[in-house]
Order: sequence, then C-alpha cells, then structure tokens
Amino acid sequence: MSLCFAVGRLAAMFETRVKLEDENGPIERELLLRGIQLKYGYDFSHYAQNSMRRRIDAVIQEMNLKNPVELLNLILQSRRVFDEVLPKLTIGVSEMFRDPPFFRAIREHVIPMLRTFPRVTVWCAGCSTGEEVFSLAVVLREEGLLDRSTIFATDINPRALRAAREGIYSASQMKENTRNYLAAGGRSVFNDYFTADYGLVKMDPSLIKNVVFSDHNLATDSVFTECQLILCRNVLIYFDPELQDRALGLFLGSLHPRGFLGLGSQESIRVSKHAADFETIDERWKLFQRARESWRTHA
Repeated sequence: MSLCFAVGRLAAMFETRVKLEDENGPIERELLLRGIQLKYGYDFSHYAQNSMRRRIDAVIQEMNLKNPVELLNLILQSRRVFDEVLPKLTIGVSEMFRDPPFFRAIREHVIPMLRTFPRVTVWCAGCSTGEEVFSLAVVLREEGLLDRSTIFATDINPRALRAAREGIYSASQMKENTRNYLAAGGRSVFNDYFTADYGLVKMDPSLIKNVVFSDHNLATDSVFTECQLILCRNVLIYFDPELQDRALGLFLGSLHPRGFLGLGSQESIRVSKHAADFETIDERWKLFQRARESWRTHA
C-alpha cells in the first residue's frame, strides 16, 4: 500500500466519522432513545452518553443507515428489528470468575454470614449471558450452600437471558475461565462443571436448578425480594450519576440488614447519595456491606 493511498484512506475515514457525528447529533439520539422508551418501555436516557453514542453509531454503521432517525423508523415499524438492535445497545461482555480476587473475598467475608441462614437468596443484576451466575453457583456448591440457595438472575436483554439459561459457551473461553477459577480459590477440577463437544461446552444444568432468570430493568423496575448478597458488576459504569443512585437505592431496598453488595472493580459508591448506607469490606475489589446505621434509618 503506497503512502499516498494510505493517507487518502485515513482522510476518508476521518471525513466519514465527522459526517457521522454531525448527523448523529444529541437531538437525533435523544429522539431515538425516547422513541424506544415510548414504544417498548426500555429507558436508556440515563445511560452514560459517550458509551451510548458509540453503541448507536456502531449500529447505524453496521446497518448502513444515515442517522438515528432512520434507525428509529425501522425500530418503530418492526419488533424484530428492535429485538436485533437491543443486544447491541446493552452490555453483554463477561467471563467466568472475572477478577478472581473478588471471588476470594466472597469466600472469605460473605460465605461465613450466608452459612447462618436457613435459606440464602442472591440477586445477580445485569447477569448478561450467565457467566457470573455459573461462577457464583460453583462457589456456593463448593461451600455447601447451593442446595439451600435461590439465585435471581436478571437482565434487560431477553436474548442474553436465554443464553444464560442454556449455559452453552465457546470451548475457547474455558482455558481463561479455568485459570480464573483456580485463581479465585477453586477447590475442585473445573472440567467437572461442564461437558465439551464440537467446540462448545455446556455447563452442568444442576448448577442452575435453583436459579430464577427474569427480565428486570434497573432504570424502571422496582425492588422484588430481600437478598443476603447482590452482585451488579460492571454495569453501573454505563449509567449516569442519577441512574447509578437509582440502582443503588434498589439494591439498598433489597438487601438484608447486614447483606453484601458486590460491584465491578472500576465502580464506586463514594459519590452516591447512598454512600453512607454501606460499609467497605474490600475497597480494591468493591465489596460492601449494608451499614448498621442504614437499616436502622430505613427500617
């Protein structure tokens, strides 16, 4: 490739990007998101703007459209189109035992409290395609708690929930997942938890026999149960401060008086209006416990 040709391609890419940013202005994006909310009830208005802009732009380019208004017209005319677009507007990247020290912290700080309950209830909010649900189920099994536990696994994306129920993943992921499992304090052989065939693996169905998969939107839905543990990891970073406060308020209203909350390693509650309602158990890996003052205040 000649230097002139390469420079020409870069210039064309820059012009396309500028044109796309001009046509995909904040008003057009707001119209798109408002239309989605009115038609289908999904409220993306308080998602972080830069992240949502990138996802909308990617969808428009992939579908060879000119702007968000064209995308809105297609979505309003066809539920099928919306169902195809929705997963691309939501967050769906995960892996098993992501951030292994977090799961070590669960074993060290949370499991002893869970043992004191006759029944254990856990909420995995924003469970995506289920990797974290299976990770937690493995930990609970190895700690002897799975049979008396109920896990509520929720997500905004119906396709992700279906994939989580199926528990089928690419075999190529399992090398990294196995490393994570061992680093997270795994006490068995990870291969015992799945079967492999034709480049895919299927997780042991008994791991999710007590899992309830359900559609739940942190932007619009309400509290639905009391939990001793809530995991919502790497979701709040895609929300603006107002929606972060709403989600943390839901978690606070769902937690047992001394329940635990686990967030993603890049997330924080320090600037939230609910910061005083939680005590920090592990600052590096974002494990918190509901503060005693909180359940007295909100009782």
